Amino acid sequence: MSRTMIQAAVTMNQLQQKLDLIGNNLANSQTTGYKARQADFSSLLFQQINNMTDPRNAEGRLTPDGIRVGSGARLGAINLDLSLGTLKETGRDLDVALLEQNYLFKIRVTENNVEEIRYTRDGAFYLSPLENNQVMLTTKDGDPVLGVGDQPIIFNDGFDGITISDNGQIMVNRGNYSEYVGQLAVVEAVRPRLLEATGNNNFRLPDLNALNYNEADIIQDVQANVKSGTLETSNVNMAKELTDLITTQRSYQFNARTISMGDQMMGLINQLRS
Repeated sequence: MSRTMIQAAVTMNQLQQKLDLIGNNLANSQTTGYKARQADFSSLLFQQINNMTDPRNAEGRLTPDGIRVGSGARLGAINLDLSLGTLKETGRDLDVALLEQNYLFKIRVTENNVEEIRYTRDGAFYLSPLENNQVMLTTKDGDPVLGVGDQPIIFNDGFDGITISDNGQIMVNRGNYSEYVGQLAVVEAVRPRLLEATGNNNFRLPDLNALNYNEADIIQDVQANVKSGTLETSNVNMAKELTDLITTQRSYQFNARTISMGDQMMGLINQLRS
């Protein structure tokens, strides 16, 4: 197989990953608090062939003498677009939108019998019934929403109304008086691009030892700044995603055609040899 065909095959593999990324963005265009992912490409190793050794060749040149033969492109990084989504009023008391960029709610997820604190922008909360006539604030997946002190927010049922204030304090009305039952825990992602996506619109901390970071270097506890009765919509730009989809598909087709044409030329050469 020729070098050009190898380059095309390598690039096609990476373009497929970008197509998957775009598909994921489009599929989550209606997901509350979803942050779009963007693919950044970089060149692979290239070979410098110095076939022009005349000193006069270097006069006025902005690039090195000779020919550079690359090995294709690869997906260099997947970056989060952390811009805020549009706020949509729902009128539902348990819908909460974060008003600051890089702020995240804290939740507790149990996966494979292992508990782990994760983070999300999705503020569509619910009340799950517990024993002893109590309820717990959870996500739509049933994961506990954490309050100050990283404890689940649990309180007695049988209230008349519930209110979440701008600073995340949760009050319930019982007859003629109000009762404080908890406060939403919110963190700021100081280095948000180090967070790992875990699915279900959640994030977690990376391996801190491997990166030589402390937890405080990535997230820090902050005062909540929220708006109740409101949800943050996805920040996916449909026009941009569809444009990227068409461009990436065209690039994929061009590389596929390169392999096809290269294969045809190799077949012609073999016929001449025979």
